[in-house]
Amino acid sequence: MSVTTRDSWLSEFHRGSRESFAELYRDHFETVEIAVGRVLSGADKETVIHEVFCYLMTSAEARRGFHGGSLSAWLMTLSRNKAIDFQRRRRREQPMGTDPERFGGAIEAGSFEHAAEARLLLERFRGTVLPRKWQPVFDARFVEQLEQHQAAKNLRMSRTTLAYQEYRIRKLLRRFVLAGRTQP
Repeated sequence: MSVTTRDSWLSEFHRGSRESFAELYRDHFETVEIAVGRVLSGADKETVIHEVFCYLMTSAEARRGFHGGSLSAWLMTLSRNKAIDFQRRRRREQPMGTDPERFGGAIEAGSFEHAAEARLLLERFRGTVLPRKWQPVFDARFVEQLEQHQAAKNLRMSRTTLAYQEYRIRKLLRRFVLAGRTQP
């Protein structure tokens, strides 16, 4: 590829032209697949590969991040970072109660009062703070403690939608619990 052709392609890429994306996808799919595959596998790998290309198609700022040089090296770095971010988000998706030191100790020690108090707190949260549209996700993930993929399947929604709602529920729950601790 000549310098003029490279400069022309780069300007088309920055502009977001369909032809430049088609060429990028054809020529660099394997590069992105390798970079993501070093961190993730299976469906998560496929998800992130396509997130990388979608991100580049929809974000002019991201495209402007490439100034020239090795497109493969830039894509490897971008893809690896996206895979690591995805992996970190997945690790935060652990259901409540999976850390026995934080959640199970009092109940295992026979603290019926603690369990009853927790149940009342959750019922009050569900009835006063939690939006009705998020109640099925709350019940599946926090009450029934289903894995995300199973909860999403049972609720007939995508796992990413469920994960987003779960994240928002956790934020509301955290605020609710912390507000209760500061009250006399």
